[in-house]
Amino acid sequence: MDETISAADANREFSRLLRETRDGNSFLVTSHGRPVARLVPATEPSQASRAAKQILLGRLRLQTSANAGRWTREELYDD
Repeated sequence: MDETISAADANREFSRLLRETRDGNSFLVTSHGRPVARLVPATEPSQASRAAKQILLGRLRLQTSANAGRWTREELYDD
């Protein structure tokens, strides 16, 4: 289960949190009592995940790019 810690405390104790996370612990960071982030140990991608990434990248390399024409920034972000 995640240990809950406020954002202010997490900021002050970041080095400790990193050490504990490296050791397998996880933390739920809150701001004004609301969850905003989770600090969890990093994991290596699985063999299946690496294979799926390679398949996707291979398919993307084979696709031709679409000619979308030119547009202005205003047209791109028009509401």
